[in-house]
Amino acid sequence: MINYNGRRFRTAVNTENGEVSNETIFNYYQQNSEVWADYSGGSVLRGSIIGKVNEEGVIDMVYHHLSNTGELRAGKCHSVPEVMNDGKIRLHETWQWTSGDGSSGQSIIEEI
Repeated sequence: MINYNGRRFRTAVNTENGEVSNETIFNYYQQNSEVWADYSGGSVLRGSIIGKVNEEGVIDMVYHHLSNTGELRAGKCHSVPEVMNDGKIRLHETWQWTSGDGSSGQSIIEEI
């Protein structure tokens, strides 16, 4: 089982309607099946994630953040891990805004 505690990630790819970028850093924590994270950078002033991880390392989460334009945003995300040759994790994410226009997208974040 993958343990996300203490791992840091950066956005590698994001669809146009997403707000995180390669300037956004995610700090992950885990206890048992609980996963949480904080993130900031780029267009995000401060954000939080809370979720559950299963035996395969798949995370289902909700997120919210305050953008640098003062807008509060929220959404949900399904993240599937890929363990790369160097042992670092790449998360393939499918997400949807639960605030704003309700649009969805895909992103990839990679461990740094």
